[in-house]
Amino acid sequence: METDSPETGYRRKKQPELVHRALLDHAAKLAVEQGLAAVTVQAVAEAAGVTKGGLLHHFPSKQALITAVFADLLEALDRQLDTRIAAAPEPRGAFTRAYLDSVFDIEPETNGAVWAALAISMLTDPHLRRLWSDWVGARQERHRATDGTKALAAIRLAADGIWLADLTGVTVEERAEMRDFLVQQTRSGS
Repeated sequence: METDSPETGYRRKKQPELVHRALLDHAAKLAVEQGLAAVTVQAVAEAAGVTKGGLLHHFPSKQALITAVFADLLEALDRQLDTRIAAAPEPRGAFTRAYLDSVFDIEPETNGAVWAALAISMLTDPHLRRLWSDWVGARQERHRATDGTKALAAIRLAADGIWLADLTGVTVEERAEMRDFLVQQTRSGS
Protein backbone atom coordinates (compact mmCIF):
# COMPACT_ATOMS: atom_id res chain seq x y z
CA MET A 1 0.00 0.00 0.00
CA GLU A 2 1.28 3.46 -0.83
CA THR A 3 0.50 6.86 0.60
CA ASP A 4 0.50 10.25 -1.05
CA SER A 5 2.04 13.32 0.45
CA PRO A 6 -0.19 16.22 -0.63
CA GLU A 7 2.68 18.71 -0.41
CA THR A 8 5.15 16.83 -2.60
CA GLY A 9 3.15 14.26 -4.49
CA TYR A 10 5.73 11.79 -3.17
CA ARG A 11 4.52 8.24 -2.90
CA ARG A 12 6.04 5.91 -0.37
CA LYS A 13 5.25 2.39 0.61
CA LYS A 14 3.75 1.94 4.08
CA GLN A 15 5.91 -0.07 6.42
CA PRO A 16 3.69 -1.02 9.35
CA GLU A 17 6.29 -3.31 10.96
CA LEU A 18 8.82 -0.48 11.07
CA VAL A 19 6.26 1.95 12.47
CA HIS A 20 5.19 -0.60 15.09
CA ARG A 21 8.83 -1.15 16.12
CA ALA A 22 9.53 2.60 16.22
CA LEU A 23 6.52 3.18 18.47
CA LEU A 24 7.67 0.49 20.91
CA ASP A 25 11.24 1.81 20.91
CA HIS A 26 10.19 5.44 21.44
CA ALA A 27 7.77 4.49 24.22
CA ALA A 28 10.55 2.58 25.98
CA LYS A 29 12.97 5.48 25.48
CA LEU A 30 10.49 7.96 26.93
CA ALA A 31 9.97 5.70 29.94
CA VAL A 32 13.73 5.58 30.52
CA GLU A 33 14.38 9.29 30.03
CA GLN A 34 11.30 10.79 31.68
CA GLY A 35 9.45 8.04 33.52
CA LEU A 36 6.38 6.01 32.64
CA ALA A 37 4.07 9.00 33.15
CA ALA A 38 5.72 10.63 30.11
CA VAL A 39 4.59 7.77 27.89
CA THR A 40 1.52 9.44 26.42
CA VAL A 41 -0.08 8.79 23.06
CA GLN A 42 0.88 12.30 21.90
CA ALA A 43 4.49 12.13 23.11
CA VAL A 44 5.17 8.71 21.61
CA ALA A 45 3.52 9.64 18.31
CA GLU A 46 5.60 12.82 18.07
CA ALA A 47 8.83 11.01 18.98
CA ALA A 48 8.17 8.32 16.36
CA GLY A 49 7.15 10.86 13.71
CA VAL A 50 3.61 9.56 13.25
CA THR A 51 0.18 10.98 13.90
CA LYS A 52 -1.82 10.11 16.99
CA GLY A 53 -4.16 8.27 14.64
CA GLY A 54 -1.20 6.31 13.29
CA LEU A 55 -0.22 5.28 16.79
CA LEU A 56 -3.80 4.38 17.67
CA HIS A 57 -3.92 2.20 14.54
CA HIS A 58 -1.16 0.06 16.07
CA PHE A 59 -2.13 0.45 19.74
CA PRO A 60 -5.73 1.39 20.56
CA SER A 61 -4.78 3.00 23.89
CA LYS A 62 -1.89 4.04 26.11
CA GLN A 63 -2.49 0.88 28.14
CA ALA A 64 -2.19 -1.26 25.00
CA LEU A 65 1.09 0.50 24.16
CA ILE A 66 2.52 -0.04 27.65
CA THR A 67 1.41 -3.67 27.58
CA ALA A 68 3.11 -4.10 24.20
CA VAL A 69 6.36 -2.54 25.53
CA PHE A 70 6.23 -4.97 28.47
CA ALA A 71 5.54 -7.96 26.19
CA ASP A 72 8.38 -6.83 23.91
CA LEU A 73 10.79 -6.74 26.87
CA LEU A 74 9.66 -10.23 27.90
CA GLU A 75 10.25 -11.54 24.36
CA ALA A 76 13.75 -10.04 24.35
CA LEU A 77 14.41 -11.58 27.76
CA ASP A 78 13.20 -14.96 26.44
CA ARG A 79 15.63 -14.81 23.52
CA GLN A 80 18.46 -13.84 25.83
CA LEU A 81 17.66 -16.65 28.26
CA ASP A 82 17.43 -19.25 25.49
CA THR A 83 20.83 -18.20 24.13
CA ARG A 84 22.45 -18.38 27.55
CA ILE A 85 20.85 -21.71 28.44
CA ALA A 86 21.98 -23.23 25.13
CA ALA A 87 25.56 -22.18 25.91
CA ALA A 88 25.52 -23.46 29.50
CA PRO A 89 27.89 -26.35 30.16
CA GLU A 90 25.97 -27.50 33.25
CA PRO A 91 22.22 -28.20 32.82
CA ARG A 92 21.25 -28.13 36.52
CA GLY A 93 20.47 -24.53 37.41
CA ALA A 94 21.15 -23.28 33.86
CA PHE A 95 17.85 -21.40 33.64
CA THR A 96 18.42 -19.74 37.01
CA ARG A 97 21.98 -18.72 36.11
CA ALA A 98 20.78 -17.40 32.74
CA TYR A 99 18.06 -15.46 34.55
CA LEU A 100 20.58 -14.05 37.05
CA ASP A 101 22.94 -13.04 34.26
CA SER A 102 20.11 -11.38 32.34
CA VAL A 103 18.79 -9.50 35.37
CA PHE A 104 22.21 -8.34 36.51
CA ASP A 105 23.22 -7.35 32.96
CA ILE A 106 20.39 -4.81 32.90
CA GLU A 107 22.08 -1.44 33.24
CA PRO A 108 20.30 0.69 35.87
CA GLU A 109 20.99 3.91 33.96
CA THR A 110 19.72 2.66 30.59
CA ASN A 111 17.31 -0.21 30.01
CA GLY A 112 16.99 -0.86 33.73
CA ALA A 113 14.79 2.19 34.04
CA VAL A 114 12.21 0.64 31.73
CA TRP A 115 12.15 -2.55 33.80
CA ALA A 116 11.90 -0.55 37.01
CA ALA A 117 9.05 1.59 35.67
CA LEU A 118 7.16 -1.46 34.48
CA ALA A 119 7.86 -3.38 37.69
CA ILE A 120 6.47 -0.50 39.73
CA SER A 121 3.47 -0.34 37.39
CA MET A 122 2.82 -4.02 38.04
CA LEU A 123 2.07 -3.16 41.63
CA THR A 124 -1.06 -1.29 40.59
CA ASP A 125 -1.82 -2.75 37.15
CA PRO A 126 -3.47 -6.18 37.31
CA HIS A 127 -3.02 -6.72 33.57
CA LEU A 128 0.78 -6.29 33.72
CA ARG A 129 0.88 -8.44 36.87
CA ARG A 130 -0.96 -11.19 34.99
CA LEU A 131 1.44 -10.96 32.01
CA TRP A 132 4.42 -11.28 34.35
CA SER A 133 2.83 -14.10 36.33
CA ASP A 134 1.99 -16.03 33.16
CA TRP A 135 5.51 -15.51 31.81
CA VAL A 136 7.12 -16.67 35.07
CA GLY A 137 4.82 -19.69 35.34
CA ALA A 138 5.52 -20.79 31.77
CA ARG A 139 9.31 -20.49 32.30
CA GLN A 140 9.17 -22.38 35.58
CA GLU A 141 7.21 -25.18 33.95
CA ARG A 142 9.53 -25.31 30.92
CA HIS A 143 12.63 -25.59 33.14
CA ARG A 144 11.18 -27.67 35.98
CA ALA A 145 13.51 -30.63 35.30
CA THR A 146 16.69 -28.55 35.73
CA ASP A 147 15.55 -25.66 37.93
CA GLY A 148 12.52 -26.90 39.85
CA THR A 149 13.89 -26.72 43.39
CA LYS A 150 12.71 -24.26 46.02
CA ALA A 151 16.30 -23.04 46.47
CA LEU A 152 16.62 -22.10 42.80
CA ALA A 153 13.18 -20.45 42.86
CA ALA A 154 14.29 -18.39 45.90
CA ILE A 155 17.44 -17.32 44.04
CA ARG A 156 15.35 -16.10 41.08
CA LEU A 157 13.06 -14.22 43.46
CA ALA A 158 16.08 -12.57 45.09
CA ALA A 159 17.26 -11.47 41.64
CA ASP A 160 13.85 -9.93 40.97
CA GLY A 161 14.61 -7.37 43.66
CA ILE A 162 17.74 -6.00 42.01
CA TRP A 163 15.78 -3.23 40.27
CA LEU A 164 14.65 -2.01 43.68
CA ALA A 165 18.21 -2.10 44.96
CA ASP A 166 19.25 -0.13 41.87
CA LEU A 167 16.64 2.52 42.67
CA THR A 168 17.77 2.77 46.28
CA GLY A 169 21.44 3.28 45.56
CA VAL A 170 23.20 -0.07 45.78
CA THR A 171 26.84 0.38 44.82
CA VAL A 172 28.39 -1.27 41.78
CA GLU A 173 30.54 -3.36 44.12
CA GLU A 174 27.57 -4.50 46.23
CA ARG A 175 25.66 -5.37 43.07
CA ALA A 176 28.56 -7.45 41.73
CA GLU A 177 28.97 -9.21 45.07
CA MET A 178 25.27 -10.07 45.16
CA ARG A 179 25.43 -11.45 41.63
CA ASP A 180 28.44 -13.62 42.46
CA PHE A 181 26.79 -14.85 45.66
CA LEU A 182 23.54 -15.80 43.93
CA VAL A 183 25.31 -17.56 41.04
CA GLN A 184 27.36 -19.55 43.57
CA GLN A 185 24.13 -20.56 45.32
CA THR A 186 22.82 -22.10 42.07
CA ARG A 187 25.71 -24.57 42.28
CA SER A 188 25.74 -25.28 46.00
CA GLY A 189 22.09 -25.26 47.08
CA SER A 190 19.26 -27.57 46.11
